[in-house]
Amino acid sequence: MGGSLPVVPASNSQVGIYNNTRVIMKLTRLILPSVSMFAFVCGAIAQEGQLSTEQPKGVTVQQIIEKFAAKEKEFKEARDLYTFRQDVKVQTIDGDTVTGEYREVFDVTYDNQGRHLENVTYAPQSSLTEIMMSPEDLQDIRHLLPFVLTSDEIPEYDILYIGQQQEDELHCYVFDIAPKKIEGKKRYFQGRIWVDDHDLQIVKTSGKTVPDIRKKNNENLFPKFSTWREQVDGRYWFPAYTKADDTLHFRSGAYQDVHIREIIKYTDYKRFGSNVTITYQGQEIEKAPKKPEQKDPDEQKPQ
Repeated sequence: MGGSLPVVPASNSQVGIYNNTRVIMKLTRLILPSVSMFAFVCGAIAQEGQLSTEQPKGVTVQQIIEKFAAKEKEFKEARDLYTFRQDVKVQTIDGDTVTGEYREVFDVTYDNQGRHLENVTYAPQSSLTEIMMSPEDLQDIRHLLPFVLTSDEIPEYDILYIGQQQEDELHCYVFDIAPKKIEGKKRYFQGRIWVDDHDLQIVKTSGKTVPDIRKKNNENLFPKFSTWREQVDGRYWFPAYTKADDTLHFRSGAYQDVHIREIIKYTDYKRFGSNVTITYQGQEIEKAPKKPEQKDPDEQKPQ
């Protein structure tokens, strides 16, 4: 999801996970009254127009950056007021065969003090053998795959206006971004973002998490990925779907070329009410709910 979850070959190499493959998720301002609140269009190619290098009209590039960064800060704060489910699937692939899989489904909730909780609802034993998940992978999945670029982070990045492009029903300003410098163990996003010219919020990101980590007997590599957002409550563009499909090239070890596929879904966004009294579907929550048994979400019938 994203970043990506670095994965490590059986020979102490660590790898990351994400996809460049284009998925089909229709971007629209219309929120359908469905259980998941998101509509994914599978089996078709997303409608992406030609990139135009035309300069913005009636507004400067710097003004666009300042406005969307301010909106991103507002979005980041708002997302901390929502519960949601995150479904993570990471697979290694050989041709058409899945050779290993890591799976985790968890609900992001809050206690009665407003503290962030993750309630795992499904987590079978990993069958990955060619790679392994690293702490950086898990960190990326939670924080960088659903990339946010707020006014606070703007000074850390070089931002280059590329042009304008149609993404399904949305007309977008397009920017390439990269960290100005890598500091300590901090992780960054490098790639391209699409900003809706109406709401001035990021609606799509495509790139990778950086840096890759190469040390003696330790390679921690991260794949390319794309994340699409969907509008929630008619106001905020929240992450909805991340896909990665990439081959990681290790310099040593038993598995030097590892094909990774990753899919992350973010669903069931619900505002919980306040920072003090946490409510979910009208009920006050004192602690994250526990489920008696794990069930594979892919095997459950839609309600």
